[in-house]
Amino acid sequence: MAEALPYSSPLRKLLESYFTYGADEESPIDHNVHFRPGIGADGIETFTPRTVIYDLKGGFGSLRKINALYEIDGDPSSSSLWGGQTVVQRQEPIQPSAYQESLDAGLTPPELTTSSVRYWSDFNRVFFHPKSIIQLNEYELNSTVMPFEKWHMGEELFGSLDKEHDIVDRDLRSFIEEADQMQGIQIMTGIDDAWGGFAAKYIERLRDEYGKTPLWVWGVQEPVGGLSREKRLLKLTNKARAFAELNSQASLVIPLALPQRLLPSNVQLNVTSPWNVTALLSAALESTTLYTRLKTTDRVNSSNLGNIADLLNVFGKQTIANLSMSLVEPPKPAQNGTNGASHALNGRAELFSDVGHDAYSQANEDASESGSQKGTVSLDIDLSSPEEVDLNPGGRRGHRKRHVFSQFLTYRGPENPEVTGESSADPTAHAGYMRRRPKVHSYYSAVDLPIIDSYPKIFRDSRGGPLREHTSVRTALTADSSVMAKVRGLRSTVIRGLGLEDRETIGNELAEIAEGYKEGWSSGSDDDEDDD
Repeated sequence: MAEALPYSSPLRKLLESYFTYGADEESPIDHNVHFRPGIGADGIETFTPRTVIYDLKGGFGSLRKINALYEIDGDPSSSSLWGGQTVVQRQEPIQPSAYQESLDAGLTPPELTTSSVRYWSDFNRVFFHPKSIIQLNEYELNSTVMPFEKWHMGEELFGSLDKEHDIVDRDLRSFIEEADQMQGIQIMTGIDDAWGGFAAKYIERLRDEYGKTPLWVWGVQEPVGGLSREKRLLKLTNKARAFAELNSQASLVIPLALPQRLLPSNVQLNVTSPWNVTALLSAALESTTLYTRLKTTDRVNSSNLGNIADLLNVFGKQTIANLSMSLVEPPKPAQNGTNGASHALNGRAELFSDVGHDAYSQANEDASESGSQKGTVSLDIDLSSPEEVDLNPGGRRGHRKRHVFSQFLTYRGPENPEVTGESSADPTAHAGYMRRRPKVHSYYSAVDLPIIDSYPKIFRDSRGGPLREHTSVRTALTADSSVMAKVRGLRSTVIRGLGLEDRETIGNELAEIAEGYKEGWSSGSDDDEDDD
């Protein structure tokens, strides 16, 4: 797993929480998927994440490249994040947070707050191999003089580093070569700033080097509320470039953003806190990919990155998928002597059924000419790319009913018939009806989402109190026609601001992406949109 920026930091804390240390305890998670064994400086066996983290100067906070696992002489200069020739410059070091100091001292750490979290390393609980930490000194975090916000900055930074070092070979190859039966590579990056340009070039190199390896891109977008029109347009243009570049290189692209709609009452977060926001995104991301890390003893509910991407890409042109989630209440007591419905799973964990009509989700029952949408689910926290910012308030905007091609549906938590539903597929249904019907691939695990002490208290129970130990989560990764509407809207918003050459290249690529979500289904009157 390679990543840019600290977006997956809460994810790593969740992954670390599955480790068990008692002789009689056995985790259902295969830790070898995301962690690598090694030997520390004192000869003791270590387990560190299989990850490469790129961040700007100052972005790592108090985190040192050489940590306690690998430090021998305690020489502060050996902890430098810079590997080249050194020139002495005296700069006040960033002091560790009280949380980190308590962990280092073996004490119970204080509860974290939005005011006490300055950097993602302030709530880090994981030791990294020195090769995982790579600081890019050409740009500084949160710089007002030269902000890292334009696409070409990321492209040029990658180009200069790659020309000098061959950075994929230098930074990532050793992790890949030591991975036994690697499923794929996940890249977590911003796509609406210069990180998008950096990641696009990085992924292009990965595709050249590892042609058949599944590449998943989790593309994070920052909130645009309060930004000027110029800044919003810049972010949308970067995002358009990201979609155009990644469409032909990535196996799956999952845009991630805070919902534009009001969050449900069981989620309360500070939208200005990256710690809060990334915690919410990581809960959905980790819950969705849980089934790629289960031990193979659970063959029915285990999968892999390549298989999931293939399930979602029905017609071979649908590489963008939407992610949504819901917190799930504990199951209600059984009534009338029944214990609820069964999972109705077959050997590939595929489910054709109606799902429970409950407070946190709803089943789509579109019986239009394009085919029934029964069995698909709309969850109440939509983390997908939002409808584009309306930079032209006078423009035409309409709400379109979505058509679902395929859905990867997950539930983690105790047995809950209201969520898993009961199979009601009619084996005598008309063949044409069934061909038009979307396929729902439903996966279940009894492993709750753990809420560790470094996690913000953003999840609430039915009484409004913070959840402190664990919670049940449902997620849906969906390939549907809303991507067509969003990409068309994005294209029409940014196309006139591009140079002539980019206008043709990016415009054609975005049009092709949108067209991929029409195949096998017609959107009727929306087909004749003219974006030029």
